[in-house]
Amino acid sequence: MSSSSPQVLADYLILSLPQSARAKEWLEQSLNSGKQPLYKLDVPDFQSGTLDSLVQESEDLSKIDQQLGSAVSKVIEILASVSESKNNSRIVQSRSIFDFVQNFHWNTSKYRLDKPINHLVKVISSEAITLDNDVRSSYQNYQAAKSNFLAADRKRNGDLSIKSLHEIVKPEQFVLDSENLVTVLIAVPNNLVSEFKNKYETLTQFVIPRSAEVIAKDSEFTLFTVTLFKKFQQEFINSAREQKWHPRTDFSYSEETLNDLRKEFDVTKATESKQKNELVRLGKTAYSDIVACWFHIKVIRVYVEAVLRYGLPPQFDNYLIKFEGSNFKSVGKAKKELIEKFGYLGGDGYTSVNSNLHEYASLVDSEYEPFVLYDFEVV
Repeated sequence: MSSSSPQVLADYLILSLPQSARAKEWLEQSLNSGKQPLYKLDVPDFQSGTLDSLVQESEDLSKIDQQLGSAVSKVIEILASVSESKNNSRIVQSRSIFDFVQNFHWNTSKYRLDKPINHLVKVISSEAITLDNDVRSSYQNYQAAKSNFLAADRKRNGDLSIKSLHEIVKPEQFVLDSENLVTVLIAVPNNLVSEFKNKYETLTQFVIPRSAEVIAKDSEFTLFTVTLFKKFQQEFINSAREQKWHPRTDFSYSEETLNDLRKEFDVTKATESKQKNELVRLGKTAYSDIVACWFHIKVIRVYVEAVLRYGLPPQFDNYLIKFEGSNFKSVGKAKKELIEKFGYLGGDGYTSVNSNLHEYASLVDSEYEPFVLYDFEVV
């Protein structure tokens, strides 16, 4: 994970071994000196199909596993970016994620076990990917709404060169409904005000003498109105920019426009707030459902890999080994102890390919281990 990734709250090793009471006893009492909580993982019997089909499923499951893990991390990252809460609780189907994982039961009502594995994988992964796309789309909508609100906020609270002028100007300060005359607004840096007063009348022809009037002032700028003939408006604006003054060409006096501007801040703020609330609601729902999908995919992956490693009929025990807090550093140590204890399961196939199952298994994982072992990080 990158440094910007969500914090890992717990790490589970998912382990599948051929059925053995001694294995369970050793895991409880000897692994990492018996310090690691151990849970049985309920893995149902699936419609396994052929070994060739399982090899293909194993390759697909590896990609989907990584994809859904990334989706979960992205949802958490998005929620953290919009939520002021420091609460790290993770809720999956109305339970804590730890309860969900440690007491996992296959959702037979959604994912029927009489369906082949490739069908289940397609249904589960499609559900999760759709949710991931929905969250990303909602996040983009929120970012757009936030950007609009920040722009409106700058207009309301920025300096006189950029802020909205609807609360500043008055109709009597403008020449309105004239065929020939127009009033323009110029924000002049305070250190250039004297120069402006000396020059503005001569920037173009037909600037009304002594028409410059101070409308407002802040720490950076003084806002003036200047009245001139419409024919020379653009020339005056271009010349003003050359003087490093700031013509407010974005503003023209209109009651309708002013009413719209008065509403802009409130509308964009309300929209930003609505999009944020929708994103948080969707994100929490998506987290719950994507994690549930992800763990169902993990369970299928464990089953497929166990069949490829240990053969049919499926007679293997599945465990969750939990690491958290100060025991995070023990994951690597535990893996080494597991290999020392159960390395014999690889048999000749651990170093050479001489059986069908081991041949398939060697195709499945580049980091081939003598038993089924996967990580599941809670972030």
